[in-house]
Amino acid sequence: MTQATFAPDTAPLEVLPRDISAYRQGNTGIDYVHRFESGRPGPHVLINALTHGNEICGMVAATHLLDMGVRPKIGTLTVSFAHVEAYNAFDINRPYDNRQLVHNLNRIWSKEMLEGTEQSPELRRARELRPVLDAADYLLDIHSTRAPVQPFWVYPEFERNGRLALAVGNPLVHLVMPVGCAPGTGLNGYGRHGEAGDQGGAVVVECGQHFSQSAADLATDVSLRFLAHLGLMDPAPDAAAPEAARRFRLLEVHMVKSEGFAFTRPVIGFETFSKGELIAVDMEREIRSPCDNCTIFMPTREPVVGREGVYLTVPI
Repeated sequence: MTQATFAPDTAPLEVLPRDISAYRQGNTGIDYVHRFESGRPGPHVLINALTHGNEICGMVAATHLLDMGVRPKIGTLTVSFAHVEAYNAFDINRPYDNRQLVHNLNRIWSKEMLEGTEQSPELRRARELRPVLDAADYLLDIHSTRAPVQPFWVYPEFERNGRLALAVGNPLVHLVMPVGCAPGTGLNGYGRHGEAGDQGGAVVVECGQHFSQSAADLATDVSLRFLAHLGLMDPAPDAAAPEAARRFRLLEVHMVKSEGFAFTRPVIGFETFSKGELIAVDMEREIRSPCDNCTIFMPTREPVVGREGVYLTVPI
């Protein structure tokens, strides 16, 4: 138990970053933010890419929408590239290292952080993007995962978010986050997106392994289906009816307390554990399954003190 056990990185680098400087000049006064108004009543929908610098699939989806000249039939469409500074720090010899520069951009959307005195590239960008999030009725935040696991939705546990993800359809796995259970505040927990109510919706889609072609394809497909569901586009002629989904509720998030954090066996995510079974150790601390059929999400590949080690969930 003294040696960390993680499943090795074996995924090929199928999709790599490209120069996106041509998209810097938008029409909102904020770099890398593009807005299109239909002139007809309808929701304001935000498609957001690159919350983390190495999550390439969102870039592919966002550039597809812009390159194809997608325009809303009703309402307003905004397309944004969030953390371009981290994206531009990509090093092919260390392709996982540009997730963030200082802060996790998906953990700092609380009033305390945004209006505090602390400074970082992520806080600077989040402060720039606040009016973009404030204006949006619906948010699709496009992410990916280090391990090649099945794609899944992530959203705060509001009925409106569950309805939205179910209606959009694939992916067919949902990770439901009770309010206040996850560390920090993400984009989909910012402002009114993190408050109770029936209006709007804010969801994350985890599209698969960072550099896989399948993740890029899914990100684009989900973006188009998201817009079609909300009426901004026509649905595809062969659009399938929504299928049944598997839902998991977050129980606990274990943060890494020491460099000795280690799992008891190689994991990539979606492994299950029986009640009381040892999942990981963190120096003297034991992390055990709180229930039968405990399913882990997003186990860390390289433990960093102060960052998430593993998410423990239970099937709903």
